[in-house]
Amino acid sequence: MSTLSSPVMKALILENYGSPYILKEISRPFPGKGEVLVQIIASGVNPLDLKIKSGQAAHAQTKLPAILGVDMAGIIVETGKEVTDFKIGDEVYGLTGGVAGIQGSLAQYTAVDSRLIAIKPANLSMREAAAIPLSFITAWEGLMDRARVKKDKTVLIQGGTGGVGHMAIQLAMAKGATVFATGSAGKKSIIEAYGAIAIDFNRMSVAEYVKEYTSEEGFDVIFDTIGGDTLEASFKALKIYEGHLVSILGWGTHSLAPLSFRGATYSGVFTLLPLITGKNRSHHGEILKEAARLAEAGKLKPLLDTISYTMETITGAYHAMEQKTNQGKVVISI
Repeated sequence: MSTLSSPVMKALILENYGSPYILKEISRPFPGKGEVLVQIIASGVNPLDLKIKSGQAAHAQTKLPAILGVDMAGIIVETGKEVTDFKIGDEVYGLTGGVAGIQGSLAQYTAVDSRLIAIKPANLSMREAAAIPLSFITAWEGLMDRARVKKDKTVLIQGGTGGVGHMAIQLAMAKGATVFATGSAGKKSIIEAYGAIAIDFNRMSVAEYVKEYTSEEGFDVIFDTIGGDTLEASFKALKIYEGHLVSILGWGTHSLAPLSFRGATYSGVFTLLPLITGKNRSHHGEILKEAARLAEAGKLKPLLDTISYTMETITGAYHAMEQKTNQGKVVISI
């Protein structure tokens, strides 16, 4: 069943890595079995999108020409066979494509696997909803699926004001943990507004903040969103035996000796796996249902950049993120 008449749509096409997007009119997709057709209202931009566009994200298995954009929010306008959880008119959001040859959200419509989406939080706008999926799913997989964060645990978020970081703070707070987050002095107020204790990484060394905030015991859980030297330094900040470190950027070569000597554990997160492999996709939909519940309870709200971009002005959106002039998640209005 469909409410549409036009067989075409506008989309941003990437034909070559590092080249500008080309705005084209192309054939509109049709939902297959288990899929829904979504009219996209907003497309969230993540650092991953910039890496894919520049050709620096081989792990995303992009196939050019491509329509990028991994996050979206929109309205279901058509349902495929065997879809029972959604209907035409539902407002939904999700991490639905932009990798591994799957159409992304920089287009007016997309046909998506219904297992990947959830009903949008009722109290958030489409732009706010589109800012959530990749960041929140990543935070959930790290803090809940891997580290099992719960009440009374001490949690350190490395990079507390980034897209994933500010979601991780709110999730850990909602679970009753005592939350700390690193950031620059200028980001202190953002971290504290979410209820976490801010640690200025420019002012304090790892040894200093472990001593001040944990009496040299170390943190129960550390969630690393930065990688590199920050990841390696985090090995030294874990609680002996009980400490668990989760990283979303656990690439490169690292010495595991500090981790091993503390008897602590490590987990990695690769959020794109369900999209790339087709396995465990329903878990992403389930996670987004949890995000909606938290948002509607007033415990989760994305930090959005105040500038509104469109498909015609997407170059400015990417430039702002490259120059780090954005103040929150960047969202493209479709």
